[in-house]
Amino acid sequence: MADRIRAHVFISGRVQGVYYRATTRGTARETGVDGWVKNLDDGRVEAVFEGNDDAVEAMVEWCHTGSSNARVDDVSVEYGDPVDLEGFEIRR
Repeated sequence: MADRIRAHVFISGRVQGVYYRATTRGTARETGVDGWVKNLDDGRVEAVFEGNDDAVEAMVEWCHTGSSNARVDDVSVEYGDPVDLEGFEIRR
């Protein structure tokens, strides 16, 4: 699909142990975005979003706030070519 984009996102702050991954999954599914989210050993959360431009950008914007208990300090985004992920999952 030519209109799909991919965003690889790294979120730092108080983003682990505050339902950030679960809320990201729920929001991505509601938005119709494919991809995954996982915790990193350094305390950040990493996510990949694939879908139409508006939906992916909405997810990137959402990452700046995240779950209600999160405190987001920084969001870093790298754009690339989609690899046709299907569904959205929490990776461990």
